[in-house]
Amino acid sequence: MRTLLFAPAGRPDLVAKLPRSQPDAVVLDLEDAVPATQKDSVRATLAGLVDRLRTDAPELATYVRVNALETPWFDADVDALPAGLAGVVVPKLEAREQLARVTAALRRVGHVGLPVIAGVETARGVLDVRDLLGGPVTAAYFGAEDYVADLGGVRSAGSQEVLYARSRVALACRVAGVLALDQVVVDIHDAEAFRADAAQGRALGYRGKLCIHPSQVALAREAFTPSDEEVAAAHELLAEADRAAADGRGVIVVDGAMVDEPMLRVARDTLARAGER
Repeated sequence: MRTLLFAPAGRPDLVAKLPRSQPDAVVLDLEDAVPATQKDSVRATLAGLVDRLRTDAPELATYVRVNALETPWFDADVDALPAGLAGVVVPKLEAREQLARVTAALRRVGHVGLPVIAGVETARGVLDVRDLLGGPVTAAYFGAEDYVADLGGVRSAGSQEVLYARSRVALACRVAGVLALDQVVVDIHDAEAFRADAAQGRALGYRGKLCIHPSQVALAREAFTPSDEEVAAAHELLAEADRAAADGRGVIVVDGAMVDEPMLRVARDTLARAGER
């Protein structure tokens, strides 16, 4: 899931266009994208939107982002979740006991085992992130904008103010064995800023990125898919390792550089992300 494209659940015109950019998955958003005064009316249309997506793009994984647990809308959002979803996105998770509440709420409406994408986007959530990645959680995203607002910081172009938190979430996801999804880029017209941010996210260990505009999907796909050059280099590295093993050589040198097991692990991971064994 390199690309997770969000759209307001209250904009059926935008939802209908989601498959065009060919994201790996889409999220119909009941949270930030829907004003409080429209929560009830938009929620009532949710099943119809999901049915339309399943008809138009049956292969497309569809998620719904509900409102946070501590809001007055969470229970009604869960009650409205239709069948056929790939999972549910739960924002602003902060404590281990909340996972049990999420599981119980999903069980109550018959969604037993439905995968959860956890939103880690508050100061407490980042601090206790390892506690949030159990149970039904199969992926998590870092929400920089909400995190900085909660922290009382200031967003900057270089994102240095979120480097620690962003790294902490990626590390926790790796340890827990769940997919790490990177922060949004709010400037939807700055492709170079998106590329730079995505490259930094990939370097930190993220495997995909949240997208809030269709134009960002291709950029995220490119950033989180190994290039032809990377794939070729990985093949060369592993081939040389095989030759060294066959010759009984304990030392491997490629392009003048010593090669050790961590480098071989990176090469194998590159091929796996490129869809090769």
